[in-house]
Amino acid sequence: MSDVAGAPVRGNSPHSSGESVKDAAARIRANVQKVVVGKGDAVDLALVALLCHGHVLIEDVPGIGKTTLAKALARSIDCEFRRIQFTPDLMPADILGVNVFNMKSSEFEFRSGPVFTQVLLADELNRATPRTQSALLEAMQERQATIDGRTRALPEPFLVLATLNPIEMEGTFPLPEGQLDRFMLRVRLGYPTHSEESEILMRFQHVAPGALPLNPVVTTTQLAALQEAVTQVRVDDTLRDYLLHIAEQTRKSDELELGASPRASLALFKGSQALAAISGRSYVLPDDIKRLAGPVLAHRLIPGSQARLRGRRPAQILEDIVRGVPVPIQRQG
Repeated sequence: MSDVAGAPVRGNSPHSSGESVKDAAARIRANVQKVVVGKGDAVDLALVALLCHGHVLIEDVPGIGKTTLAKALARSIDCEFRRIQFTPDLMPADILGVNVFNMKSSEFEFRSGPVFTQVLLADELNRATPRTQSALLEAMQERQATIDGRTRALPEPFLVLATLNPIEMEGTFPLPEGQLDRFMLRVRLGYPTHSEESEILMRFQHVAPGALPLNPVVTTTQLAALQEAVTQVRVDDTLRDYLLHIAEQTRKSDELELGASPRASLALFKGSQALAAISGRSYVLPDDIKRLAGPVLAHRLIPGSQARLRGRRPAQILEDIVRGVPVPIQRQG
């Protein structure tokens, strides 16, 4: 097999080849699954976002393993991890930081907030007011934060994993469309199978998942090289058109008030490259685009009133749209 730049693959160096991205992803996946039983698809989606400088929205009920997944991913890539518990009384300064006057030096000193980290868990993001939620917009899109007129760069890599509880709606504020559009992917972990839950009981009967030590398996320097390698994965012109046709059909659909934005199209394009790379390929297949269409696009779509009355959810509408767009014949030469 040749790498994404066309040279032969040599060894397991995670610097340039699709095969090495696959190897590194496998190491991270195996490390995460020491504390997260099963959930291979969810871990792969988190890896896709990480390799594309994206962010992940995890929507699921409590106790499924959302926090454990975020911590395990941060440890696996040797990154600093912080958590913000969002509540209605949380203020933007609690996230971004504040300038404090130092009486001794007679100068203002900046005390950074928890957003200045590498992997940030925004727990129950929809419990904060829209003003506080919006404090993350600049950080997620531009990797920087502006406090009192001064812009400060955030660390690299920077990954936000935000959680939502879809059951408890009391005291919550729906995420605006602009906020949702900043998340590259939406992931649902789901309940474990019988065998997976049995494994959880056996594995963690004496120790909590978060107490298990995890050693890094990829350095941040290696991660930067992997992120660069993903951008070199080839996307055939016919597949680029296929992806764009899907996005265009969401904008034309009578069932949708809001279709996919150009940011969504770009996320699907980059995500397909990452998915191909962690699968060990230097080229994208139609199945990569089809697999990611739901996680990348569905949370950005708003169904029309008639669709809502019929109980049609964005994911169902999108599935019909993807099914109706002809799949091109992919050339692998």
